[in-house]
Amino acid sequence: MLFFIWAIIGMQVFGNIKLDSDTGINRHNNFRTFIEALILLFRCATGESWQQIMLSCVDGRPCDPESYPPGDTDRENSCGLDFAYIYFCTFIFLCSFLMLNLFVAVIMDNFDYLTRDSSILGPHHLDEYIRMWSVIDPSATGRIHYTDMYDVLRDMEPPVGFGKKCPYRLAYRKLIRMNMPIREDGTVHFTTTLFALIRESLMIKVGPAEEMDKKDDEMKDVIRHCWPVQAKKMLPILIPPNDELNEGRLTVGKIYAGLLIAENWKAYKASQTQNSNLRMVGLPYLSLVIFFSFYFNLNLPLEVFDPACKLIM
Repeated sequence: MLFFIWAIIGMQVFGNIKLDSDTGINRHNNFRTFIEALILLFRCATGESWQQIMLSCVDGRPCDPESYPPGDTDRENSCGLDFAYIYFCTFIFLCSFLMLNLFVAVIMDNFDYLTRDSSILGPHHLDEYIRMWSVIDPSATGRIHYTDMYDVLRDMEPPVGFGKKCPYRLAYRKLIRMNMPIREDGTVHFTTTLFALIRESLMIKVGPAEEMDKKDDEMKDVIRHCWPVQAKKMLPILIPPNDELNEGRLTVGKIYAGLLIAENWKAYKASQTQNSNLRMVGLPYLSLVIFFSFYFNLNLPLEVFDPACKLIM
């Protein structure tokens, strides 16, 4: 825009100056056409001999005879103006100011990129989450199996995902706190999982199991305050209601709580009875898992019982 405006002004004010190869206004450097004016201004913006070009446009420069119609006797003797000082100085000042700002902006942008804390959640983490989810859910149904969800979170780096180096026991504990509801087909929802991940990563309104109902109510109040119109539609998805998390309903937290109990029991008995008969270990463990299932009135998946079956077989 700056070049466009100054090129138009230059054509109107200095377009009739006589071309002279000994001055800054010559056949390669003039304001005769719009394109030539842009080229001249670009040369000035680089700092090349812009003072000489300015002095070639001041008052006293002769006019080009071809710039007047034939037979015109009322011709001016000078086509230069002292306005050239203002014209060129303001242009150089604005160009220098803009270039300096562009230069500083590039440095600041790269500095921000190099010093960015990867542990801080940002929009790029949402893009990564969507990309990883779409690999499992190419049809964009918004739901994947909870075991696939665990694999997605293991493939994603912190702070959103768990990372491949995260111990499985720590990952199980995080999933227990997230506690998303599971449908009868064993799937979890895209938005519910994402919101639970954000709450877990940023520790937003989280606490011990006995305080989670209170924390969920506080979180719902915050959402209602921030989005009063959309809250009624959003809340059941972002924070599942209690009837989806009560006894008899299968959740991610209950499944991975059973798996965590299984792994801890297996590790404990393995350290205590390395040289004993492992079949005797599987029976009390299987009894514990069965008790856990009946106590909470759950239909736990078969992988929860796998460790016990391997010990007994």
